[in-house]
Amino acid sequence: MLKNKIDCRGLQCPEPVLKTKKHLEAEAAVEIEVIVDNDAAVENVSRFLNFQGFNVSVDSNGGFSTVSGQRDREKAKKLESRPESIKIKKESDHQKILVMISSRNMGKGDDNLGQKLMVNFIKTLKEMGTDLWRIVLVNDGVKFAVKDSAILNDLMELESSGVSILVCGACLTHFNLLDEKKVGETTNMLDVVTSMQLADKVINF
Repeated sequence: MLKNKIDCRGLQCPEPVLKTKKHLEAEAAVEIEVIVDNDAAVENVSRFLNFQGFNVSVDSNGGFSTVSGQRDREKAKKLESRPESIKIKKESDHQKILVMISSRNMGKGDDNLGQKLMVNFIKTLKEMGTDLWRIVLVNDGVKFAVKDSAILNDLMELESSGVSILVCGACLTHFNLLDEKKVGETTNMLDVVTSMQLADKVINF
């Protein structure tokens, strides 16, 4: 049995990622296998291992999947110098604004008005220019990232212009929308917290 095998079956995100992170901090593993039993965990663990310099493969068997990683030293060295490294917050000539959207409504009162205001708000975000760094969609906000969303094309346009879009995997799973996501990267709470640390300003809706 592989020494660095972690059984995360029965755990919801971000627990599989946190457990994997804790293991890697305690053990300088060259190879690792993480067993999970939901699609959000597969995406989040794969993304985390890839960010840590591992080449990743996934083997699905019935009700669970094994995410395997092999450390690539050259890849790890390159990733250490990435501007989004959690170790370094580099100064730049503009702000890094993070917009967190947890609802499809803006404000309280009339829901129809609130939905129109939120759509107009997101359509206007491009006016921030290069200061707009990342959009995080959580809870009901993840429904903006799926097909037939009123602002799907706007989010795609922002992403293509360089704005990072993170979509909560646990939220997508809760709403049974994981397969419907059309824009952004599936993420977990560890990425959300790290993003808030890296941002110069966080705007919450």
